[in-house]
Amino acid sequence: MEIIRDELIAAAESVYGTRRLTDDSECGSVAAALITDKGNIYRGICLDTPCSLGFCAEQAAIASMLTAGENRIEAIVAVTEDGCILPPCGRCRELMYQVNHENISTQIFLEEGSATLRDLLPHVWN
Repeated sequence: MEIIRDELIAAAESVYGTRRLTDDSECGSVAAALITDKGNIYRGICLDTPCSLGFCAEQAAIASMLTAGENRIEAIVAVTEDGCILPPCGRCRELMYQVNHENISTQIFLEEGSATLRDLLPHVWN
């Protein structure tokens, strides 16, 4: 799993970098990468807007995966520009579960080690 962790971190790092879009909107300060059960890697970056229309990097990576016709996530990581690894927010955790209930066993890489989605989302919304 260490090789996958390093590969996903490198994939996320390849797309992050804050970019100003307008006076009050920017993107790219957080990037995510995931690997599917078919071995494909998808990346995404966050979008930060002042009126809450933005989205997380994990959501962008998941949307890319869904666009390609996949929905089973084996592992995922989110990385900031300063090298910190972030756990997914509650909305991202629930989205992973909602696109495929088997994602409850998705490996989520954390700053220290990893956890499954089940560990981070013990009570799913139904």
